[in-house]
Amino acid sequence: MSVLDRVVSLTIPILPKPFVRYFSRPYIAGTTIDDAFAVIRTLREEGCMATLDVLGEFITRREEAERDTKAYETLLDRIAAEGAPDAHVSVKLTALGLLLDESMCLDNMRRLVTKAKATNNFVRIDMEDSSCTDVTLRIYRTLRQEFPGHVGAVLQSRLRRTMDDVDSLTRDNPSPAPANFRLCKGIYLEPRPIAYTHPELIRRNFTQALDMMFERGAYVGIATHDEILVWESLRLIRKHNRTREQYEFQMLLGVDEALRSIILEDGHRLRVYVPYGEHWYSYSVRRLKENPQIAGHAFRALFRKG
Repeated sequence: MSVLDRVVSLTIPILPKPFVRYFSRPYIAGTTIDDAFAVIRTLREEGCMATLDVLGEFITRREEAERDTKAYETLLDRIAAEGAPDAHVSVKLTALGLLLDESMCLDNMRRLVTKAKATNNFVRIDMEDSSCTDVTLRIYRTLRQEFPGHVGAVLQSRLRRTMDDVDSLTRDNPSPAPANFRLCKGIYLEPRPIAYTHPELIRRNFTQALDMMFERGAYVGIATHDEILVWESLRLIRKHNRTREQYEFQMLLGVDEALRSIILEDGHRLRVYVPYGEHWYSYSVRRLKENPQIAGHAFRALFRKG
């Protein structure tokens, strides 16, 4: 990473929104549902699946939770109408009122998974920071039992607790369907007693968690742009004789498209995370700070056009 990349990424939060929008274009499908479907049609032509996320989280009012729930219901209906069965949705529980009322949030999620079942679709419950982990997995357990095969969760290899969560969620299985996980490193910088901070430990925990998930028969969305972890994942796919239908790779929109092509050309299924919506700004700032190279590339391209 160059000095320019780092400087640009650090200045992103103080730039006017039009500049941030320019830098964030690789990451965001747009502001509308039509923008999102234009992107997933292009991805399907490349052989990619998609998971759609309506941006917005940490809401503070019940009416916002109702608004977001309806937006996801509309999205699931649109997926069905478009005939796009390989497009799923990802939901952050804080967008549905998790921090206001757990019971209300569960009811809102139940509405979405009910809709997903009716339209033969799937809802991924996103993971947020460690303060939300217990309640998120509690809601996942409840809905997994009620709607087997239509809901999944996310686990983060950064967290020290993750191996225990994999063990618990795959050992105590009241559902007839296997556990369904997205496994990622995790973007939230947590205190050291809660999370690993050394990159190699995070990688090793990722590999160990994936090994157990496969051993216990879970379906896994392997979410990484780290080619070392892609290599480790391929090793474990061979070790456990996983078929193509028992796992998928997952990547963010706009990140390392060259690696995405390599994975697809090797015959693996790959799903791209496609965020869209009016609340693009906070997501863009977070992603650009995490991936300074993107901001630097966009900055250089801006001046090449001048």
